Formats: sequence, structure tokens, C-alpha cells
Amino acid sequence: MKIIIAKTSGFCMGVRRAVEMVLDAPDQYTEPIFTYGPLIHNPQVLNLLQSKDINVLHEIPNRGSGTVLIRAHGVPPTAKQKLKEAEFNVIDATCPRVIKVQTIIRKHAKKDYAAIIIGDKDHPEVIGLLGYAQDKGYVVGGMKELEALPAFDNAIIVSQTTQNAQLLKSVMSWAAKNHSHYKIYNTICDSTARRQAEVQRLAEAVDAVIVVGGHNSGNTRRLAEIARRTGKPTYHIESESELASMDTSVLAAARHIGITAGASTPNWIIKKVYRALETLQVKRKQSWRRLWFGLQQALLLTNIYVSLGAGCLTYASAKLQGFSQFFPYVLISMLYVQSMHILNHLTGNQADQYNDPERAKFYQKYRLQLIVLALAAGGAGLVIAYTLGLFPFLLLLIMSLLGLSYNLRVVPKSFVGIRYRRIRDIPGSKTLLIAIAWGTVTAVLPPLSLTGKATWITETIFLWTSGIVFVRTAFFDILDMQGDRIVGKDTFALLLGEKRSMRLLKNMLIVLIAAFILLSSFQLISYLGLVLIGCPIFFLLLLSAYERGVLLPSIKLEFLVETNFILAGVAALVWSVFELH
Repeated sequence: MKIIIAKTSGFCMGVRRAVEMVLDAPDQYTEPIFTYGPLIHNPQVLNLLQSKDINVLHEIPNRGSGTVLIRAHGVPPTAKQKLKEAEFNVIDATCPRVIKVQTIIRKHAKKDYAAIIIGDKDHPEVIGLLGYAQDKGYVVGGMKELEALPAFDNAIIVSQTTQNAQLLKSVMSWAAKNHSHYKIYNTICDSTARRQAEVQRLAEAVDAVIVVGGHNSGNTRRLAEIARRTGKPTYHIESESELASMDTSVLAAARHIGITAGASTPNWIIKKVYRALETLQVKRKQSWRRLWFGLQQALLLTNIYVSLGAGCLTYASAKLQGFSQFFPYVLISMLYVQSMHILNHLTGNQADQYNDPERAKFYQKYRLQLIVLALAAGGAGLVIAYTLGLFPFLLLLIMSLLGLSYNLRVVPKSFVGIRYRRIRDIPGSKTLLIAIAWGTVTAVLPPLSLTGKATWITETIFLWTSGIVFVRTAFFDILDMQGDRIVGKDTFALLLGEKRSMRLLKNMLIVLIAAFILLSSFQLISYLGLVLIGCPIFFLLLLSAYERGVLLPSIKLEFLVETNFILAGVAALVWSVFELH
């Protein structure tokens, strides 16, 4: 089974803007915070906002307090005026595309033009648009209603921004034939048009289509309608939980499944559906593939695989620096990474509910066992470090304490006016500190313990290991942008944006490749450096595959990313074997 996700699925620009404005509102505006009507048509997002004490205001009171955000669909101008008269602080989160349609209607209403709106009469966007038409607005949902309208001396035709593009084409043809003096504006959002065209192509290329989004979302329903017209089995679901109550025999037998989603569907819901299909895919395969998938999942959830990667990176770093005594340092790095990753997931796993729900469930179910494992791994690492001397013990202890304090409040509430009370509150701190910690334990700890000093080669290897770990962590931040945004984590990906972040990571990998080529060519480090450039090259290929949609956020992608460090250890081991001969 091959699963294809439409490129235009998920939040459109207007929805993303509205959601981000509402999430930022508690820090910027007077509380309590409300949205006038449901912000968007997605129950999961609305439940999320409610959990943050951002409630829906259905009726406008005579007097109110706090801040009200206008929903993405927009509202009639009279509603906005009443909210202001009720003394609310009114923030307009209307989609800019909708504002454009409102402006067209208002301008022509002043010139006594009738406004024919192609759309669903009960949709909040259309209700808002009618308010700008004054008493000269007419809503039509199909050709029969359009033909039943009287002839107007002056009229404009506009469309709901999420309307079916084919219907608007039919309206344009009708108007050109019967009322050529009508002004026609194609106000269907570019994103909507692309989304509808893509689902048409997608449905024709796959065996079944899953459309993810609210059942009361007009644009999502239209995507399902377009897919069904191709004759392919189409399932409109709000979340992955609906798959459990459905007959999935058609999906299980399908060789190609397409996933698309409405403009108000968050990425984490799409990811959950993908993961559910991924599991369904494995269940129909041979037993060894099911076992392999289960093993991958277990290694990732328990952080065993990432700790193995840390050990392999330590071994490669030791070989690059010419150290033959590496085994205790490999163990220390594995145990340290194992402990810190588990503990940080346990103490700061809010984002996992959205980014990695399987991990969130796993940590909730096995919380006690994972605490024991983390403490045992951390303690064992410190014991091994102590046997090597006081310095490695103290260095590892300080690093462990810093790691434990990452999610803890280190500045008391009594200290007012301080913005950053936890290390995690500092923008981009997670990615940078993980890279520094890995670089220290994999590249710096062995030479400092064995020789008591760090040479320029040690510093170079530290930058190399820290750099590749930075790329790994920042890439996961890119995959988790929406979940991190919701819980207020300021990662590098959120600060820079996805495109600039990807460009930065690619440039870093190219620099790492060039650095090792130069250092090895001039024999400043061993020729093992030339072998190890395979790691950043492999990572570049993964980033490219992700951008082209060949690799999607999944167990497979995560496993391949972590495998990069395993490859470094394997490459160093193979090099050592050939060097001995």
C-alpha cells in the first residue's frame, strides 16, 4: 500500500492566520478571550481553544468585557459594530480573501448594484457577505436558483471563497449568454481552486480517497464530492477514530490511498490518519514485516534507537580523534541520551499530544516504568563516569542537572517582569541545547577525560557532531510546527518558518560535507572523514525526499533520520577493520 497526501491539504493561509491570532491573543489582549461564532469549522481545534479558556460568543450582550476575535469566515458589519458598542476589544481575524469579497460587494452596493452571491445560504461567510450587500444581496446555491432570479439593471456576481470552481464556471457561461452586462468576479480562493483540482487528480490516480475535516465544513464536503464523482471509494472523516468503526476492507485491499483535507484541518489530525493507515498497511502484510514495524516503533518510543545512535556517533568521533579507548564513553553517551530524552518527554510532553499521539499514549501508559528506566540509565552513566575519574563524573553530572532543569521553572513567580522562567521558554533553546549536549558527550568528554585537554581537532569534531544533531532536531521541529505552536514552544522552525529553516539545514549539511572533505584532503584528520560525509549526504537525501513528498511524516521517516547516526558508527567500524588489514 502506498499512501499519498495532497500537497494542499490542511490549513489554508486564512485559517492558519486566524488560529495563530487567537493563540497569541491571551498574551496580547485583555482577557477573557472570545471568538464571535466558531473560529473555523473543525471540532478538534475548537476543543483545543476551549481547553485554553478561549470560548465561543454566540450572542452579543448589551455590555461585555475582554477581547472578541472575529471568526475567519467574517461577520456582517452590523455585528462588528454591536461588539464595539458592547465595549469589547474587537480583533478582526477574517481571512484576507474574504475581506476582498466584502470590499467588492460594499463598493458596488454604494452604486446601487445587486450582489449575486454563489454559495451556501447558511454558511457564516455568506451571511457575512450579505451584510455588506445591504438589502440588495441574493444567495444562489445552484443554476436553478440563479435562473429564477429577476433581471437586474446592474449586478455583480461573486462567489463564496470555498465554492465549487465548476459551478462558478457554469455561472460565468450563463451570465455571458443571458446577462453580459453583469460584472463577474472570480472570488474563489486560490488555495480552494488548487485543492479541488488536486483532489480530482489524486482520486484518478489512487484506489481510494480519504478526506479529513469537519463534517460541517463546506470546503471539505466539496472535496469529498469531487472525489466521489470519479467513482473511487471516498471516506469523509473528522479524525482517525472514525476508521475504527468503518469497514476498512476496501482500504486494506487498496494499493494506493490518497489523503486530502479541508482548509480548517490541522496537520496533527492528518498525521494521525496517516499513522492509522500505516498501521492498517502493516497488519495486512507478512508476519516478518509486522514484527519489523513493531520493533521500529518500540525502539523509537523507548528512545533506545536514538541512544544507540549516540553511542555510534561517540565511536565515530573517538576514531576520528585517534582514540582506541572508546567503550566506556560509548556507554556513557548512550545512557545519558537515553535518560535525558525519556525525562524530557515525561516532563514536557504537551506537544506530543499533537505531534506524536502514539508517544503521548505510550508515556501515559508506561509512565512509572519509563521513570525507572530513565533514572537507572542516568545513574548507570554517572557510575561509569565516576570510575573514569572525578572530572568526567562532574561534567556528566552538570549536564544531567541542566537537562533535568530544562522543563522546570527556575525563576520563581515572585520575580515579576521576567519573561523567561524556564530554559525551555527561551526561543530556539531546545534545538541548540540538544546539539551542544550531544556534541559534548560524544566528541568532547572522551579527550578531556583521557588527555585532560581539547585540541582544535576536538573542537572541529564537536562542531561536526553538534551540527548534524542540530539538523536532526531542527528537522523534527519542522515536522512538529503546528503542535509546538499550539503549546507555545518557540522552536527555530517557528522563528524562521519552514522554507527558511529547510534552507538553513541544507546549507549546514553542505558546510559539514565541505569541511570534512577539506580536512581529510589536507590530512588534518584521517581519511575516515571522507567516509563520514556519507552521513550528511544521506540527510540531504532525506530532506529532499521529504520536500518532494516521497517521504511523509511517519515511523519510517523518523527511523531513517535516527539511522543516520547508526551509519556513522558502522562506517567507522568498517574503516577500522580495513585499516587493520
